[in-house]
Parts: sequence; C-alpha cells; structure tokens
Amino acid sequence: MRKRNIVIHFLVLLMLIATIGACASTPQKSSTGEYVDDSVITTKIKAKLAGDDFLKSFQISVESHKGIVQLSGFVDSQQSVEKAGQIARDIQGVQSVRNDLIVK
Repeated sequence: MRKRNIVIHFLVLLMLIATIGACASTPQKSSTGEYVDDSVITTKIKAKLAGDDFLKSFQISVESHKGIVQLSGFVDSQQSVEKAGQIARDIQGVQSVRNDLIVK
C-alpha cells in the first residue's frame, strides 16, 4: 500500500512538471500567457486603426509576437505610415513596431 502511494505521488508530480513545461515559452514558441498578451495587443491596435477616421479606409494587417508588432499593407501617404506606427507604439505592452506599410 505504501509503495502504491509513492508511485501515485510520483506520477502526479511528473504530470504537474509536464503541464508547467508545456506552458513555458521558447525562442520560437510563445507561452500561453504571451499568446494571450499578443492577441490583446493585436486587437487593441486593430480597434484603434479602425476607429481612426484617417486610417480606417485602409487594409492594414497587424501581427504581434512577444510584444513585437508588424504592420503591413498599403496606404496612400507617408503620413498614414507614420500615424499607424504611432498608434501601434502607443498601445501598452508593445516593445517595438516593424512598420512594413507601403505607400501606393
């Protein structure tokens, strides 16, 4: 009976370690928390861009990974590029912005 309890405790501990390890981040993969944070950042930026009268007519793609935001798409002026970049930088949690918007 005692040996069985030891085995059960060992298996529970092993499962706990595996669960924690599965949620950890690696350089190529975001942890669960980082993924949620990036989703929130992306959503906030998209909402701000859609709410801005100057930028809402453009198709601007927003992607986030570990706080680094990439903007891509086409706009009609350099002022639009700068404004979209500034909106992205102003969002809490953004570490840097890679602004790949192209002026048509």
